[in-house]
Amino acid sequence: MPFQSLKNHLLIAMPGLHDGLFDRTVIVICEHTEEGAMGIVINRLLDLNLADALRAVDIVPGEEMINQAVYWGGPVQEQNGFILHTPAGTWQSSLSVSDDLVLTTSPDLLTAIAQHEGPERFLLALGYAGWGAGQLEAEIKDNAWLHGPADPVVIFDLAAGERWQAAARLIGVDLRLLSGAAGHA
Repeated sequence: MPFQSLKNHLLIAMPGLHDGLFDRTVIVICEHTEEGAMGIVINRLLDLNLADALRAVDIVPGEEMINQAVYWGGPVQEQNGFILHTPAGTWQSSLSVSDDLVLTTSPDLLTAIAQHEGPERFLLALGYAGWGAGQLEAEIKDNAWLHGPADPVVIFDLAAGERWQAAARLIGVDLRLLSGAAGHA
């Protein structure tokens, strides 16, 4: 079967996925080639706010940033920040996920956000999820994940706790009706 990239897709954990890390997660796939994949978990909050995260890298935040969440993006490089955002500006280290979505890792974007000069919509995550060659495809085949096109409303507008069900609804699936056990015919 020919390779099909899931870049710019939402990866939705199946109800039966109980690995301790990715239970009920939604991941934006930012890169996917035959060599592997990487993405950002968008529905797992950390006990950290944007103001604290900015102060940790010596950037002075705005007062309102205390109310903005920071996400656990995955178990790889958890000490590093990854910013999913709508296109706006030119940043030092960015990867275009789609025409509507960019992943940036450079501190110049954090400075712009603190100065209210960054993109209109963004999500800061610490860490990312990664898969080696063929690993993600094998997990999908083993019924660990559903996937469908990325949607900015799910990524940026919904509360973190609503994203898992909402992402599945985008592809016509009601996760409440799925069994936690997988079957193969």
